[in-house]
Amino acid sequence: MSCTDIAWDLPGPFTMEIAVREADTDRLGHANNVVYVRWLEDVSWQHIESLGMTWALHETTGKAMAITRTEIDYLASANAGDHLVLGTWLTGYDGRFRSARQFQLVRPADGKTLVRAVSTHACVDLKTQRPSRAPKEFAAILGGAVVPGGRGL
Repeated sequence: MSCTDIAWDLPGPFTMEIAVREADTDRLGHANNVVYVRWLEDVSWQHIESLGMTWALHETTGKAMAITRTEIDYLASANAGDHLVLGTWLTGYDGRFRSARQFQLVRPADGKTLVRAVSTHACVDLKTQRPSRAPKEFAAILGGAVVPGGRGL
């Protein structure tokens, strides 16, 4: 099964392929919860950077989008040796301060969705770490990539 054959929750995901390593597993023999969170962060950075929201832009504007909440539904386990595809979408932006992202982790070998997750983010000032209005550069990226029907804001 290829990425195009996967039954994605929403159209046109940004995807990242994952090979589950032995080091990713826990005492129960499946991927550890902390590893799933790392994968969500990795695909999020890859996605926004592909849209032009690079770390250089964060430094130039003095702003960043910080995660304020992540909700993960673990539907089935991943094991060492599994090949997975993690899809993500920007699903909400309030035009000022908050954005949302949705995730779906699929094992193409059997088409099974292993994880669904949603995260929300707030713009913060890099120096003070306090909430701040998103700069226009962020708004152009976050507002332009919103997918209707997502589980975001």
